[in-house]
Amino acid sequence: MSEGKIVAVDPAASPVDVDLSQMTVMPGWIDTHVHLTWHYNDQGKSVSGGDPPAIAERSAAENAHATLEAGFTTVQSVGAAADKAVRDRAVSGGLSAPRILTSLRQIQDRRGDADALRALVERTKEEGADVIKLFATTGLGAGGNQSMTDAQIQATCDAAKAAGLRTVVHAIGDAGARAAVAAGCTSIEHGTFVSDATLDLMVQRGTFFDPNLLVLHNYLDNRAHFDFSPQALETLEKAIAPTVDVLRRARAHGVKIVFGTDAVSGAHGRNAEEFVYRVRDAKEKPMDVIRSATSLAAESLGLGTRVGTIAAGFDADLVAVAGDPIADITAVRKVVFVMKGGTIINR
Repeated sequence: MSEGKIVAVDPAASPVDVDLSQMTVMPGWIDTHVHLTWHYNDQGKSVSGGDPPAIAERSAAENAHATLEAGFTTVQSVGAAADKAVRDRAVSGGLSAPRILTSLRQIQDRRGDADALRALVERTKEEGADVIKLFATTGLGAGGNQSMTDAQIQATCDAAKAAGLRTVVHAIGDAGARAAVAAGCTSIEHGTFVSDATLDLMVQRGTFFDPNLLVLHNYLDNRAHFDFSPQALETLEKAIAPTVDVLRRARAHGVKIVFGTDAVSGAHGRNAEEFVYRVRDAKEKPMDVIRSATSLAAESLGLGTRVGTIAAGFDADLVAVAGDPIADITAVRKVVFVMKGGTIINR
């Protein structure tokens, strides 16, 4: 290893500084969908916005560090303005945190017509965003219907491409997801009710897919911390089955599935539970999920030649667990070693 990068993979190299021979070593994991600023306040209630910048940045920093110690060396936070300061502190070495990519904001239909959306994308790029996040549909509780017009979606994704940015699209229902895929957007997030025809279009266009199970379980497991009505809780519980179903169908169709958790309050540092849900509930093969969280996730972030693989020339991002996650996926809960860019984080 030299200057934070892997020089060679040599089983005969010596001397051995850190012996991980009894562990399972993988590239540092990547979570392509988190919300670093979400946290519990002093009253134990989830806060998703409205904090003064100092509190939002402190919460994001604490959540980022917990996520890194859990084995995730790269995350994409979508998105809050406070992410930028935390990202930059991590780059400068002033904060122990994963490599952070952020959208800084979320773009929705009320942001205006096509021209206004293009201008907003340009401004978001100028402010330092790494990616554009847009809402093509309403949320799960509102039914997931298409909320941005085809023209608005097209304008946003076209402007992002022109600015050299990727686009990740919140899309619950099929219509909004299909419009985003047709517009050439980079990734579909959630996709709870996506049809087989849209999955086929995703394969044709090379669109990445990021279904999320942890967020649903986290809301239900920590319901006392959120102000959910009984109807909302029922909606969340009912969403687990179609999420499992679309994940299985996407795998069968050959869609490029990445690893995202939609981590909010209560989930930061527990991101690896997504591995367990995908294998246990969706019957994913452990190796497929590990690839989703490493090389494929890196490709989706435009970092495929830098992270997500253990090979010469790649950043020295490593995670080691006690046990064999191929035989028992719950081994991902037993992180014993984390290295990011050649720096040992957790040992």
